[in-house]
Amino acid sequence: MTASPVVELHGLSRTFGTDPAVHALREVDLSIQTGEWLAIVGPSGSGKSTLLNILGLLDRQTSGTYRLDGVDVAGLNDLHRAGLRGHKLGFVFQSFHLLPHRSVLENVMLGELYNGAGRRGRRERALAALERVDLSDRAEFFPTQLSGGQQQRAAIARALIGEPSLLLCDEPTGNLDSTNATAVLDRFVQLSRDGQTLAVITHDDHVASRADRRVRIVDGILGEVPTSTSPRSRTAVG
Repeated sequence: MTASPVVELHGLSRTFGTDPAVHALREVDLSIQTGEWLAIVGPSGSGKSTLLNILGLLDRQTSGTYRLDGVDVAGLNDLHRAGLRGHKLGFVFQSFHLLPHRSVLENVMLGELYNGAGRRGRRERALAALERVDLSDRAEFFPTQLSGGQQQRAAIARALIGEPSLLLCDEPTGNLDSTNATAVLDRFVQLSRDGQTLAVITHDDHVASRADRRVRIVDGILGEVPTSTSPRSRTAVG
């Protein structure tokens, strides 16, 4: 049997205000399969952030359906949405949001504060998450002792500690130079190969070209980018 998509959107729309209404998203249909790395591209004001907020359960659609790991989120109250967000989603942002006076390991351990996981085994889970991003040798360092790329990989490890179904990334290379950005993208490739599902919001065509699939959003309308015009360089670190 074919596994259900991690994300299923059908006819999803988001409207703000009434006089006149602003249609941030219009009848969006989208599915993201397990282990797929999807890039969502588009200009400023296109609806990317609105889509990210809805995927992250930080906002609600005006109409249409959103299923996350088979769960229809429309009928969930705020408490249940927060629980689902803590268990099913990991977030990576352009800024790293690491606590400067905590070690890398402690910062990663903090990623479990909102998913209800017990303290037992937290250190081991954090070390395993750091291993996934090739940063275990920096576990006892402080963020100020790391390069920008290493800090972002620590932030990715923090998002991974709860083993989320979906990793949501908002311009994850926006604060990085080309060398560090490539190291982060290589890690995304490896995570995808290992079965992690990713949705990456970006305006950078180079970032998008590394993904398995691209969609473009313009004026709230989402469309697939044809494979023939989506060259990819999926080479990753070994």
